[in-house]
Amino acid sequence: MFIQAGLITLALLLPTAASPVSEGLGARVPFERRDGVTTKEGWFDHKRATQMVVNDRNKHRQNLINLERNLGRSAFNEGAAIMPLANFSQMAPPDKRQAEKLTDESNDQYWAGAISIGTPGQNFLIDFDTGSADLWVPSVNCTSSYCSKKDKYSPAASSSGAHKGGKFSIQYGDGSTVSGPVYTETVSVAGVTVKNQYFSPVDTISPSFGSEAIDGILGLAFPAISNLQKSPFFNTAKSQGAVKSGVFGFKLAKSGSELYLGGTDSSLYTGSIEYHSVTGSGFWQISGASILVGSQTVESGFQTIIDSGTTIIYGPPSQVAAFYQAIPGAQLYDSQSGFYSFPCSSTPSNVAFSWGGSVWTISAANFNLGRVSLTQCIGAIAGQDLGLGSNTWLLGDSFMKNVYSAFSFDSNSVGFAALK
Repeated sequence: MFIQAGLITLALLLPTAASPVSEGLGARVPFERRDGVTTKEGWFDHKRATQMVVNDRNKHRQNLINLERNLGRSAFNEGAAIMPLANFSQMAPPDKRQAEKLTDESNDQYWAGAISIGTPGQNFLIDFDTGSADLWVPSVNCTSSYCSKKDKYSPAASSSGAHKGGKFSIQYGDGSTVSGPVYTETVSVAGVTVKNQYFSPVDTISPSFGSEAIDGILGLAFPAISNLQKSPFFNTAKSQGAVKSGVFGFKLAKSGSELYLGGTDSSLYTGSIEYHSVTGSGFWQISGASILVGSQTVESGFQTIIDSGTTIIYGPPSQVAAFYQAIPGAQLYDSQSGFYSFPCSSTPSNVAFSWGGSVWTISAANFNLGRVSLTQCIGAIAGQDLGLGSNTWLLGDSFMKNVYSAFSFDSNSVGFAALK
């Protein structure tokens, strides 16, 4: 099991250009696509995006609650605070007619992969999330309509499950929870098998997950933000010797998306991986970031959390407002959710992040979340206080789709490389 306090100490010793990754020793998890916020016709799904903002705010609210319980408030970033529960009904955009009707994208999946739980294995489609640290799937005891189309775990059908004490619970902004008992089980992901993994077969599920194609979530962050207060799956795999390297890598793209467990897949990137030391407790957080528009550095010296569990890039509202001042024609579109619009005819292709080394550019396609009119589009960067810190940004897959991302527990670092 990885101990976060020790890893923080190690982080101070790791140079930026370190190369802690073992190649060719791991397992590949192919991904399908998760629900996005852009319809097939190219329109911005405002309601779905707002639901994502609510879910992201409440996910990280729960992470901070877990972090305070597990390590104490001293582990918080400067300016971090446990925010009030976000509520979709208070943030939902008003219904209005657009030039073209939005279509239901509930069958369009993003970054979801298969796992099995139990003996014999029961299969689930899972969202692999670097922004959380627990594993949960629906249980056969979940009888609501939100579970009706999902695969469900049956303790009676497995010879390796064991019921433990305690309860898993996360509250969401629609007044509901994802909650259930605590079990240990055999869990397998792409041939990486661990025993006695703590997880929750939930018997209640939030309506916001009911429409998702995924069955549940497998967290890949640090134990410090675990609601279960137990070792997450990948940490367990390393401690049990199921992987030799405590490193995993992501490629997120329209095709060929993959999670690589136990190293990185060098066939998917060019050059070396540029690593940066983790600076935050519980999160894949790296410091010294800058955001650029072309050659202009708009903001610098901020913290960034790399979160595969969301599409959106979030920054403190004042810093995001300063960023959009550098985008010609940009204006605030939704003050509640923090979205900005810009002229579709001039979608920026020169927005980039840097941590003092390479400059990692977001493509125009990944920056544009879709049209809201025939002339205006929505940017992937939103101004939103998630409570994570007054100088902390959260980078979702609108950033990650532009790079190969590597996460090292061994050297407590996050790295990026150019995609092939």
